[in-house]
Amino acid sequence: MASRIWCVVLIAGASMSPALPVFAETTSVVNDGTLLDPRIERRRVHEAMIDSENIEVGAFAGVISIEDFGVNTLAGIRAAFHVSEDVFFEATLASSESGDTSFERLNPGVRLLDDEQREWLAWHLDVGCQLLPGEAFLGKHRAFNTGLYVLAGAGNVEFGGDDQFSVNMGIGYRVLLTDWLGFRVEMRDYVYEIDTFGEKQVSQNLAWTFGLGGFF
Repeated sequence: MASRIWCVVLIAGASMSPALPVFAETTSVVNDGTLLDPRIERRRVHEAMIDSENIEVGAFAGVISIEDFGVNTLAGIRAAFHVSEDVFFEATLASSESGDTSFERLNPGVRLLDDEQREWLAWHLDVGCQLLPGEAFLGKHRAFNTGLYVLAGAGNVEFGGDDQFSVNMGIGYRVLLTDWLGFRVEMRDYVYEIDTFGEKQVSQNLAWTFGLGGFF
């Protein structure tokens, strides 16, 4: 009797052994009955093709607060050479026309400067440095390269019938709209001496501008 039992056990074990590979092959079956496909479908990614040109040419416009002469419109052009991704040299030419001083507004008919002397013209050579490169997102499928930068330099301001040595410093934020077009928002302070009121004084002139620039 015992020998018959052992015989049945051996036969059952032999009949189960061919099923072991089949069991191993079906381990891809998960609890919900679906099969896991080991093949991975590659997603197509479109990388931004940023132009490698180092020359940037653009224009800007905004307002400037000419000290003692009110807030006035400002317009100008710029040309920059990008030494690297983070450092650039820039030349700017900006112009404006000042308004009346508070003294002139309180004393109608009094003119401290004629129309030609009220023209404000400045050119500067600056060096800039990008501090915080990053990205700005518009929706789920569009991203723009951005950068927060600082700059400083020196040049000349023609105002009140005189040419004055000037220094300027500022901070800006740039967004690359396409592979060749950039948008900037910038604030600068132009500092120089002026003696319109009979004695020399240091003049602080803040400007807020926005502009576009193309890479060539």
